Amino acid sequence: MEPAGAGGGIAAARSSPAAVQATNDDAAASKLSCVNKGYMKDDYVHHFVRRTTKRAPIINRGYYARWSVLRKLMLQFLGAGNVGSDQKRKQILSLGAGFDTTFFQLQGEGLAPYLYVELDFQEVTSKKAAIINHYNEMKEKLGPEATISVEKGEVTSTHYKLFSADIREIPKLDRVICMAGMDPSLPTFIIAECVLIYLDPTSTDAIVSWASEKFSTAIFFLYEQIHPDDAFGEQMIRNLESRGCPLLGINATPTLGHKEKLLLDHGWKRAVARDMLKIYNDFIDSAERRRIERLELFDEFEEWHMMQEHYCVAYGINDAEGIFDDFGFKE
Repeated sequence: MEPAGAGGGIAAARSSPAAVQATNDDAAASKLSCVNKGYMKDDYVHHFVRRTTKRAPIINRGYYARWSVLRKLMLQFLGAGNVGSDQKRKQILSLGAGFDTTFFQLQGEGLAPYLYVELDFQEVTSKKAAIINHYNEMKEKLGPEATISVEKGEVTSTHYKLFSADIREIPKLDRVICMAGMDPSLPTFIIAECVLIYLDPTSTDAIVSWASEKFSTAIFFLYEQIHPDDAFGEQMIRNLESRGCPLLGINATPTLGHKEKLLLDHGWKRAVARDMLKIYNDFIDSAERRRIERLELFDEFEEWHMMQEHYCVAYGINDAEGIFDDFGFKE
């Protein structure tokens, strides 16, 4: 789930589930715009977009940066602890996965983990299940034993599971993880891209604590907005509130320090947060950066800097197996 811009919330506000889910369509359209312009490769996202939309260069570059940092950290995770050709069994859990197609891309590249589990509202998972069921090039990635229920919004196969869940209900999370066959002892990469920020802080605290307690060797990846209190942040707040989906959690974690504290206070042993401007300049591969900067004319540098400073990545690390010493951003 993803807003077109960024934003914040007010304590008394309530996010409309339908409005928050609609941001999922924006995310798919933004990704397709990037794919069509050559920023990244995705063979499946076009199946999830009804009407192709050409995004502005600043949106394309921002979405590319978001996609790139997640992919780079995910590939670090998938490579952690492997010895030669011996691939360590791992799993990925995506909270509020929306129409993301990462599993299908990884499967096509021969990089998919042993198990990939996606959760979202049933309205979203039913649509996703129907689309997967309709397109053979997606269905064949699941293997012959796959079962798909559009009505329930469920897909089950050996290595991929899609289930509906309100992630605020911790007992439901436990049941769904069990149904999916996740093994809490396996290294696990948990993705929450513009998801927890829509929830009230109490729900977010409970989810972050649950994940830390459940998975002893894990990465918890957050992509969220920050700095709601300056002029740029206040405008973003108004934009999202006008669409019925305020960011209910941003005032509890308005800065990079607060994001790290959220993770550390709820059981994660280590935590790091960086804004997207620093990530774009210092972490994304420089050759890739030069390549994408030649794709479109770009003159929105002041707005680009402000926008990227209002988004961040934070991750928490639990490392019972001692495989994540080299994981993450390097100074």
